[in-house]
Parts: sequence; structure tokens; C-alpha cells
Amino acid sequence: MNRKILILATIFGLLAVVIGAFAAHGLKPLLSVDAMQSFETGVRYQMYHALLLLFIGVSKILSIKTRKIIYYLVGAGVFFFSGSIYLLATNTLSTIDFKVIGFITPIGGVLLIAAWIVLLISFLKSNKIFEEIL
Repeated sequence: MNRKILILATIFGLLAVVIGAFAAHGLKPLLSVDAMQSFETGVRYQMYHALLLLFIGVSKILSIKTRKIIYYLVGAGVFFFSGSIYLLATNTLSTIDFKVIGFITPIGGVLLIAAWIVLLISFLKSNKIFEEIL
């Protein structure tokens, strides 16, 4: 499981850098300031959660079940949240109207929040976590 988590973390991190660079150099002249800020929000949240997955993947203090739950929540959350933001922010550049998928963005956000809640609950339930860290 850790291997899968680390691979997804690396893919999310790699894509965040590539997509962010593409936006900064290729999309900036084509998008409004608001659309560009939205796009950057998607990139930023993707990178934050790539880092979270790196932590989860190397963590020995979390159970396999907890790591698995967080892996799926973050994977789906980034896909829905950041992915929909990328499409919505570039909507004016396409003949496809991506506004119909706008409802997916908050679903992705809820999944990301749920991942952090699972992590928090795991920390609160375990006394040995703090003993092992300190």
C-alpha cells in the first residue's frame, strides 16, 4: 500500500509542477485574472495533498487501514477538486461548457476535508503516536 501511496504522491506533485508551469507560461495571457487565480488554487491544493500523501506513505505511526482510507479520499478529492477547477478555469478556451461539472468541485473539497479529519481522528485515538514522534 505504501508504494501505491508514494507513487500517487509523486504523480500529483509532478503534475502540479508541470500544470503550474504550463499555466504560468502558456495560459496566463489567455485567461482572466480570476480564472488564473482559480487555476493556481487547483495547483496549490494538488501540491498540498501530494505532500500529505508523501507523509502518509512514509508514516509508520498510522495503521494500514487509515493510510488506505486517506489514500482513496485524497486521490478522489484531488481529481474532483483540482481537476474540475482546471476545467472550469479554462472553460473560455474550449467549445465544451465545463460549467455543468461545477458541482464536482465542492465534492472534491469535502473528500479532502474528510481525509484530514480521518488523520486527526487517528492522531486523537492513539497515544503512542506522540511517544514515537518525540
